[in-house]
Amino acid sequence: MKRSRLPLTALRSFEAAGRNASFSRAAEELHVSQAAVSRQIRELETALCTPLFERLHRKVVLTEPGKALLTQLTASFDGIERMLTDIANRGQTRTARVSSDASIAACWLIPRLDRFRRMNPDIDVVLDVDPRLIEFRADQAELALRFSFRNTSWPNTEAERLAHALETPVMAPALLAGGLAIEKPGDLRRFTLLHEESREHWKNWFRLAGEEETEVRAPGPMYADMALSKQAALLGHGVALVDLLFMQDELAAGTLIRPFATELNSGGYFLVARSLSKLSEPARIFAEWVRAEFAASVAALAVNRT
Repeated sequence: MKRSRLPLTALRSFEAAGRNASFSRAAEELHVSQAAVSRQIRELETALCTPLFERLHRKVVLTEPGKALLTQLTASFDGIERMLTDIANRGQTRTARVSSDASIAACWLIPRLDRFRRMNPDIDVVLDVDPRLIEFRADQAELALRFSFRNTSWPNTEAERLAHALETPVMAPALLAGGLAIEKPGDLRRFTLLHEESREHWKNWFRLAGEEETEVRAPGPMYADMALSKQAALLGHGVALVDLLFMQDELAAGTLIRPFATELNSGGYFLVARSLSKLSEPARIFAEWVRAEFAASVAALAVNRT
């Protein structure tokens, strides 16, 4: 099909419907009627002599040609939108849009972000805190910082491991003022155990530390993320199981102490993007800075262990 005859309106309707897996949601996104979206897609299928959707009861499913076309169109439309945004923003303050989960943002990124600003005063960082991995559409962040227990990659993205996660118990020194002795890992059960999302972390740590399976008990309050359990530990509310990478300043200052050196390998931290090699200049500069900062954190942790 010649470029001059490309059915751009129909392609736009198809892309929205395919991405949303719904004609009605595509209509809402494009501010047109569902009938208009359906008609445009029918005309496109007629022109291509190929069905792009299977129309099932109350849902539509892409055919194989539809999947292939959607992949190309989404990437192309996103690229066009990014380019238009870059052109419109030329001469203005540059922006690096970053998505992060709450723990990385609060425990690692925010304490360092002013350093990036001083190094790059012409780049503003727009930080979106969200536990879900975004789709990296043109109106979303270009980069994401993510923690994962098991995943090392995600669909339609590139992911680069920045560091491994190593969890270890920490507590405020004031907790020991009551005279409770800590001689073996099981003694930590005398204190309130603080949990992040799941009680399995403490159970796994106790087993790694040599506790018998029948002795593993881990009651205590549950927090949504590491930033909250860290704050509770600093306040003396109990013993938290946290990542060493995010606790170096507190351990060095003595506001938190490590009763045992046992470290539980519990996943890793990743830099994620649609394409790490095709970032805008502000996002590329931010990505390079993140890599350097994580490398420095890992190096400092290795030094502190010796």
